[in-house]
Amino acid sequence: MGPVMQINLSGKTALISGATAGIGFAIAQSLAESGATVYINGRSEARVAEAIQKLTKNVPSAKFHGITADLGTAAGAQIVYKALPEVDILINNLGIYEIKDFFEVTDSEWQNIFDVNVMSAVRLSRYYTPLMVKKKWGRVIFISSESGIQIPAEMIHYGVTKTALLALSRGLAQAVAATGVTVNAVLPGPTKTEGVMAYIDKMTADSDKDFESIEAEFLNSLRPTTLIKRFASTEEVANMVTYIASKEASATTGAALRVDGGVVNCIL
Repeated sequence: MGPVMQINLSGKTALISGATAGIGFAIAQSLAESGATVYINGRSEARVAEAIQKLTKNVPSAKFHGITADLGTAAGAQIVYKALPEVDILINNLGIYEIKDFFEVTDSEWQNIFDVNVMSAVRLSRYYTPLMVKKKWGRVIFISSESGIQIPAEMIHYGVTKTALLALSRGLAQAVAATGVTVNAVLPGPTKTEGVMAYIDKMTADSDKDFESIEAEFLNSLRPTTLIKRFASTEEVANMVTYIASKEASATTGAALRVDGGVVNCIL
């Protein structure tokens, strides 16, 4: 038998945007469990403090730091650069979504979702990637979505931003080829996050159905191609991200890696 794979991120520093809840929070915990020093970002000081408290309770041996900044703005990005001059692992996770008819989405709503979902990732990657290249090691990871491949008719603007992240990820991977820095996108499918649970809770409050019934209904009507027939957990998404962040994943770059439960109906 060959050596057992053990992911060890000791000595590595990671930054995760939008990490006070959901997938970002799970990634923070997973990276910390593997030994990384983790910086989490959120827009509210209270939310950042609460997340760090929870993370420290979950992983007492880990080092967590918080940076409060609105990364949907250039000024917010400057706050992050000053607080954290360089990182080894950058997770562009920040994202917002809203179910809204395409014909009702205004210019300012388009601009806002693009600023938050895409420009936050552009700014952080533009700043931190060259510093990784100098050190000849780094990981840049974009949290895209299966919605970037199969655009949801109920939130086209969201799908467009997730497609943009795929283009950004592939292009940046090519720009830093052969430097020791890898760049990849991870594509979660329907995932059991706080936001999704709040949405489901609202639906269950208006009916006598339980979570499992609403989950099945949602998947059957909006994501019928799912192969696992359930929402993924945030931990399942974080597992993929932690592997991609490790030295063990050094031959994977320029890739779009799906953790979508088979929702995307293609063989690549």
